[in-house]
Amino acid sequence: MSFLEKPSPGRLLLDDTVPLTAVIEASQLLQSHTEYIIRVQRGVSTENSWQVIRRYSDFDVLNTSLMVCGISLPLPPKKLIGNMDREFIAERQRGLQTYLDSITQHPLLSSSLTVKKFLDPNNYSANYTEIALQQVSMFFRSDPKWEVLEPLKDMGWRIRKKYFLIKNKEQSKERYLLSWVDLGPDKFLSDKDLQSAMKLLTSLSTPYLCPLLFSSTSESSALLIRPFSERGSLRDHICKVKPRESYLKKYCNPKKSQGLELQHIKLYGRQILEGLKLLHDSGVFFGHLHASNVMVDDGVCRLMDIENGMLGVPSALRPAFTQLRKINSTESIDIFCFGHLLYEMTYGRPPDSVPIDQYPTVPYTAVVSVLQSILSTEACKSGMPTVSALMQTPLFSDVHLQHSEKLQIKVPSRLKEALKTAKESLERRLQEEQRVLHQHKRLTRAQSHHGSEEEKKRRKILARKKSRQSAYENEEDVSVRNNNNSGSGASSPPTCPSSPTPPSTTEHAPF
Repeated sequence: MSFLEKPSPGRLLLDDTVPLTAVIEASQLLQSHTEYIIRVQRGVSTENSWQVIRRYSDFDVLNTSLMVCGISLPLPPKKLIGNMDREFIAERQRGLQTYLDSITQHPLLSSSLTVKKFLDPNNYSANYTEIALQQVSMFFRSDPKWEVLEPLKDMGWRIRKKYFLIKNKEQSKERYLLSWVDLGPDKFLSDKDLQSAMKLLTSLSTPYLCPLLFSSTSESSALLIRPFSERGSLRDHICKVKPRESYLKKYCNPKKSQGLELQHIKLYGRQILEGLKLLHDSGVFFGHLHASNVMVDDGVCRLMDIENGMLGVPSALRPAFTQLRKINSTESIDIFCFGHLLYEMTYGRPPDSVPIDQYPTVPYTAVVSVLQSILSTEACKSGMPTVSALMQTPLFSDVHLQHSEKLQIKVPSRLKEALKTAKESLERRLQEEQRVLHQHKRLTRAQSHHGSEEEKKRRKILARKKSRQSAYENEEDVSVRNNNNSGSGASSPPTCPSSPTPPSTTEHAPF
């Protein structure tokens, strides 16, 4: 029986990866300040939108909290005198819109709780740290051998996932990572099957998967314990940062990040592919591969947070692959994520956007070839390669592995069937979201084309042609009527008695 609390009835499972957009619709002058009315929208549906009202001082507080990221954000400067002038307010509104665009379009800033709460206070008002502490305290009462050493505040990007450094009182020198996470919208396993799946993961001992030592799940959340590495993740290694720091400070603008040498790209890449193949062959879906979910221990890469797919939390790269309809299965998601990771290992930073057809110069042509097979426009349109195909490329085929034996995960038949059904449900939700996005893109392109200067010019030319054609037809009609009306005049030619009477002409309505 789980010690975790049950959720409240009707609990909403919100997908935090769906982008928020914000447009300042108007401003209103009050006695001593100006308020800006912001229309916020989640995703592409205009029905899923709302208004929030913010003062300049609110923007200033938001900007102060984001300064840890090390990026110079374009917040308009303060002005004490003349700040109620209409021209100044209009100029400031344009500047604040630029500021909103810069933070909502930044992948890390837009996912932060500070930005979410600023734009969507109704859905992000809960104190997730306090909730996590309550759950962790309940766990410690049920198992007193564990002790919290310190909370690792904002170590990861997920709003509904909190980390704590703990130790086992019986092994005081070892350090462990405890994480509490809310279940997500892609949780399609039943509670019983989820508990079976987590039990399976805690029993695994394979070289390319990070061990999970303990797990407990409820209808609303999960608590997990795994070993803690002071060396941090592969991304910490690439960015040359300390793992315990805030993720905004570590990853938004790292000053010393550097790509890996070719030998490490080859070795780590092959080991990661071995881990993915093990999961795919066993029917265990993942979908959460990125550099922060890879640990390097004694030269061996281990995949971390394997349970994320089963817990239903959305992928960090979901906003990217929902734009690409060929990436519609959990296997293709893993390959797409591997392409992102390979790019980061090569260049020291993740790609700004995908597809990518031009790559910065590197001396590793074999790496670029693999990147093109995953991240190019052609690859994103035609589909992803398989794990086996990537293993056979020149980049990875000659890598010598310490663990050469065939690896497998023995999944009970009932759980395997439940995982298959959950995987299919997850893929259906993705495909439906991709369909809606595709329709929205087509509509937006049509509207953009309709409003373009070239299209307006074409319609004007067409209208002039129609106008000239109508005028010409009117002139013909008048001429025909005049000829018919003058049939009794002296100058009219005689009508042959044997000729049929000409039909009357129908008059055209005026344009």
